[in-house]
Amino acid sequence: MAQQTNDQIQRIEPASWWIGMKNPEVQLMVHGKNIAELSPQIQHPSVSIKQVHRSDNPNYLFIDLNITSSTKPGVLVINFLHAQKAMGSIDFHLQTRRTNSAQRAGFSPRDAIYLLMPDRFANGDKGNDNQKNYTDRLARDVPGGRHGGDIQGMRQHLDYIAKLGFTMLWPTPLMENAQAINSYHGYAASDFYRIDPRFGSNVDYQQFVKEAKSKNIGVIQDVVLNHIGSQHWWMQDLPSKDWLNFPLQYTETNHIRSTLQDTHAAQIDKQKFADGWFVKTMPDLNQRNPFLAKYLIQNSLWWIEFADLSGLRTDTYSYSDKDFLARWSQAVMEEYPNLNIVGEEWSMNPNIVAYWQRGKQNHDGYRSFVPSLMDFSVYQALHASLVGGYGKDADMMTMYEAIANDFIYADPDNLTIFEGNHDTPRIFSALNEDIALNRLAFAMLATLRGIPQMFYGAEILMTSPKQRDDGKVRGDFPGGWEGDHVNAFTGKNLSVAQQEMQNFVTRLFNWRKSTTAIHQGKLLHFIPENNCYVYFRIHDKQKIMIIINRNEKSLQLDLTRFNEVLQKPHQAREIISNQNLVLEKMLKVDAKTAMILELH
Repeated sequence: MAQQTNDQIQRIEPASWWIGMKNPEVQLMVHGKNIAELSPQIQHPSVSIKQVHRSDNPNYLFIDLNITSSTKPGVLVINFLHAQKAMGSIDFHLQTRRTNSAQRAGFSPRDAIYLLMPDRFANGDKGNDNQKNYTDRLARDVPGGRHGGDIQGMRQHLDYIAKLGFTMLWPTPLMENAQAINSYHGYAASDFYRIDPRFGSNVDYQQFVKEAKSKNIGVIQDVVLNHIGSQHWWMQDLPSKDWLNFPLQYTETNHIRSTLQDTHAAQIDKQKFADGWFVKTMPDLNQRNPFLAKYLIQNSLWWIEFADLSGLRTDTYSYSDKDFLARWSQAVMEEYPNLNIVGEEWSMNPNIVAYWQRGKQNHDGYRSFVPSLMDFSVYQALHASLVGGYGKDADMMTMYEAIANDFIYADPDNLTIFEGNHDTPRIFSALNEDIALNRLAFAMLATLRGIPQMFYGAEILMTSPKQRDDGKVRGDFPGGWEGDHVNAFTGKNLSVAQQEMQNFVTRLFNWRKSTTAIHQGKLLHFIPENNCYVYFRIHDKQKIMIIINRNEKSLQLDLTRFNEVLQKPHQAREIISNQNLVLEKMLKVDAKTAMILELH
C-alpha cells in the first residue's frame, strides 16, 4: 500500500505504475471515510490529473492520471484538500519499465506447461503456514484444508520442473484468499494486489519469477475476472451499488455456456449465466461498471509488469460480461502484442470454444483478442479414444474427429491441450491405471498441434477418485513436505512404474523442447484403421511420424498407405526407445504402443 499521511485515506490501488506504457493513463481507486469530499491535487511537470470521478459511495474516489513518456521515475505526491485546506497526502510510485517489456514473448507451441497447485506442491517455508487474522489454518490431514505449500516450495524445485522438460509454469492463483474454509485453491480473492501471506509476499513472487526465468521457465499467472471471495475487502464497503451482480439476493449461474452464442436463447437465461454467482462464497462482479472494468484491466497489466510474467490463464472466462472481455483482452494484447492469454471455456463443443479466440469471424460480429483457449474437446477425445466414455467405445476415431474440427478455429495451433487439471480426475485413474494407455496419452499430448499442459504429479502416476473430488485430485506432491516417505524430487521410494513414467515424461518433453516440426509443423493425419492413428508433423525438411496403436495386440502397419509423405524407404529414429529403423513396406507396432519416428 502507498505511504499516506492521513488516517482518512485508507487504501489506494494500484499503489504504483510504470512510465512508458502504451496507454499513458491510469485510474487510481482511493478508499477512505468520506474521501469523496476531498479534492486531489498534484504538482508535477509531466504528470497530470485528467479527471476525478465519484461514485454513489462517498468513501471512494477514482482519479485519472496522465503519465507522459518524459516522466522520471520517483515518488509522486498526491495531496488531498478540502476547501483549499490540506487534509493529507499519498505517495504514488512511478517506475521504469524493464527493457523491451512491451515486446515480451508469451508462451507458444514451442512451450510445454506444468500446472501445479502451490498449496499442494511443496512447503518451503513452514514459518508462513499459519498467519494472524487468517482463520483457515494448516490442516494437512483435511483434503479441503490448507496443506502449507508456498512460493518458496515452488522456488526450491524449479530445477525438477526444468529437468522434466517444461518451459512454462502455471501456478493456480496466489492472491490473498481470506476465506474461512477452502482458501487453499486461490480462486476466491480477497485482495487483488496482494499475494496471500501463507504463500509468501509480493516480493517473494517477483523473485520466484526471476529465478524461474533464469532456468528458462516462464510463469503464467492465473487470473479471475468473474468473481471475488465473499471475504474480499470490498464486501465491507462496496465501491458502488452496482459493483456486484445480484447484490441483494443470491442467484446462482446456470452454467450453460452455450446461451451466449445461442441465437434462440432467452435473455433471462443469458443473464443468469453471465450475472449469476458461481457459488455462494464467490460474489459475481459486474464488469459493466466502468470503474470496475478499468480496475480489472489495470490489475492484469500491473501484475504482468510487476512480476515479469510470460502469460495469463483466465479462469471461468466466458462467465464475465462478454463486452468487457473484449475490452480486457484487447487492452492486454495492445500493451503486450507478443504475450499469450489462455481462457478457460469449459465446453466440449469446439464451436463454443472457437467463439472466444482471436481472429474468429463470429456470426454476431463479436471480436475477441484472446490468442489461446483450453481445448476441452481434445481433452475429452484424449480420454474417450483410449478408454471410451461420453457414450462411445474406446476408438482412435474419436481423436481423429476432434482434430478434424480444427477448421472451426481461427488458430488451432495456439490452443492449449491438456491431459487433466485441478478440476478433473487424475489421468492415470481415468485410464483405469493402465500404464500403457497412460503412455499413449502423453505421446499424443506431446506431439499433437497446440500447447501441451500437464498437471503436477501425472509424471509419477498420482491417482484420484474417478468422480470429481477436488481435495483428493489436488493431492500433496510426495517429497514436498519434511518427513515424506516418498520423494518424487529425488526418486526416493518411488515404485518402478513411477520411475519409468517419470523418465518417459522427461525424455518425451525434453525431445519436444528442441523439435521444430512439433512447434511449427503442419499436422497431416490419416483416418485410423484397426484402431491405430497415424499422423505426421512436417516443417521444411523435418518430418516426424507418430503412430498410436490402441489395440490390445500388435499389428503389422502397411506403410504404403502413407506414401504421400514417405514415398520411399526412410531411415528413422524412434525417440522413445532410441532405436534406428528402416521404414519399407511393413512395420510391426506392439500392442498399446506409441512410436514417434524422426524421419531421415
